[in-house]
This record gives sequence, structure tokens and C-alpha cells, in this order.
Amino acid sequence: VQLQASGGGLVQAGGSPRLSCAASGRAFSNYGLGWFRQAPGKEREFVAAIRRSGGNTYYADSVKGRFTISRDDAKNTVYLQMNSLKPEDTAVYYCAARSTSREGVTAIVNEYVYWGQGTLVTVSS
Repeated sequence: VQLQASGGGLVQAGGSPRLSCAASGRAFSNYGLGWFRQAPGKEREFVAAIRRSGGNTYYADSVKGRFTISRDDAKNTVYLQMNSLKPEDTAVYYCAARSTSREGVTAIVNEYVYWGQGTLVTVSS
């Protein structure tokens, strides 16, 4: 599966952008999906994950209550709704997919096999 993230840009603190990640290929609903981010000079970190075919979601403590991950399998797209953005949310955001043989949700980077190219979100104070 190939992934293409979009929706990033310059946002004011407190803003609410939505990131999208469109996938090519078949059987999109069979893939567990996640969002990660990487700030300048820092390692890539987990943001949110959603189980294949929807259902269970999982969030990093730093975004819980502010971000929402969702998926539309009919459109082969996963979303990340971001609310109440803070300057520390500034990063390149990546969408990723797990192997179809894996179940559940996970924050482990190495569990994700397919990665999009990333979209930069810059939050100004």
C-alpha cells in the first residue's frame, strides 16, 4: 500500500486543522493505521492509531483529548483531526500502516511497515 499525507501548513496556536492520508491499493480496511510525528532534532514519536476496520483507537498522552484519529475505508483515507494546537505540536506528521497480519493497535514504530512522505505542521504562538 502507498500512503500520501496532506493537510499540513502554518497554523496559529489553538487552531484545528485536519490531516488526511490517502492510500492506494486494495483491502485498505485490512490495515491497522497510525500517525506519528517528528519534530526537528527529535526522534519520531507515536501520535495515534486505529485498528483495522475501525473500532479501537489509541493515543499518546500528549495528544489525548485534543486529537482524533478516524478512517473512511470507502475512501481509502485515514484522518487526524487536531484541536487546540500548541507550538510543541510543530512537527512533520507521518501516516503509516501495519502488515495485514497484525491485529489491534500499537505505538511501536517498527510495527508499521508502510509510511507516507510526511506533511509539516507548524504551530505559531
